[in-house]
Amino acid sequence: MITDVPGVLVGHANVRGNSAGGGLFTGVTAILPGPSSGTAEGGSKDAFDRKYPAGMYVSNGFGKSLGLVQVDELGCLETPILLTNTLSVGTCFTALAQWALDRHPQIGDTTGTVNPVVMECNDGPINDIRAMGVGAEDAFRAMDAASATFEEGAVGAGSGMTCFGLKGGIGSASRKLTFDGAEFTIGILVMTNFGSLERLRIAGEPIGERICAAQSHETRDGHDKGSIVSVIATDLPLDSRQLKRLAKRVTVGIARCGGYIGNGSGEIVLAFSTANRIDHWAGESGRPMIDTAARLNDNAMDDCFAAVADMSEEAILRSLLRAHTVVGRTGKPTYCLKDAAARAEVALPDCIRDLCGTCGTCD
Repeated sequence: MITDVPGVLVGHANVRGNSAGGGLFTGVTAILPGPSSGTAEGGSKDAFDRKYPAGMYVSNGFGKSLGLVQVDELGCLETPILLTNTLSVGTCFTALAQWALDRHPQIGDTTGTVNPVVMECNDGPINDIRAMGVGAEDAFRAMDAASATFEEGAVGAGSGMTCFGLKGGIGSASRKLTFDGAEFTIGILVMTNFGSLERLRIAGEPIGERICAAQSHETRDGHDKGSIVSVIATDLPLDSRQLKRLAKRVTVGIARCGGYIGNGSGEIVLAFSTANRIDHWAGESGRPMIDTAARLNDNAMDDCFAAVADMSEEAILRSLLRAHTVVGRTGKPTYCLKDAAARAEVALPDCIRDLCGTCGTCD
């Protein structure tokens, strides 16, 4: 889980209800990179006072995320990260801005403004996205709920997401690495909303094709639609350049699962480190202007790249395996992987048993 990285927390807010367009099934997922309390200059340890080194990578830019341009330019993260549906990005941006203003009276007055980061996918096939049902209070609920333990699957921002034609959503994974006798962690959280069923592969097996073959009446158009947004966290001392290199390797996991990064799919990754934090107030009250920081040597990056490739594949599969079948706004069910496989009498590989927990399909 991404929260295996010390200090990183995740929270969800589900948004459910009736609407003129068939019902709300959406939400917000918050990733807090570290402690979020404190209001006084110099007395807080939150993301604005002491920013996190960050990098981002866009494989295909079909998306409406906010804040990533500044992350790419300055190489740092200064707010929590919110995930939501496409038409709720502005609402979540406003909530994050208010979150920062409430904690820092200097913002927009004696110091600059703030760069909220919001990432999105389109949950319109399941959720009545036109109703714009997410409110600022939902963003605050997600941040308030943040903890080291959290649900995966059809929850929070992942509530209405569809992956490989099946129920997708939130998935997470992590890996441990050791350098110079010290242990470090890399974690990832994905929100999956991409792919076509016939291309789904699990452990190299064409599971999606087998499901499609057993259900020839099901729609299959071969197009990779939607998006996947990913957030990588680590306590490794990496700079923004290295974090961007790390972010690029998520595409390996996407490809292993059968995604090919289609024309209408947004593959966007944000990566941050909890090490070597950056003082917003450098140069004030005698604070040093020269930073001194440890940094992992690039000779060690291969191990990090392999970890990201493996855990991104795992996180995508976990988003499918932890989801449940949902009846969306049109009254049509979107089956989870386990239910779709059972209906088609397709056996899932034994190697994913540990990812899905209790799963009758594997028994």
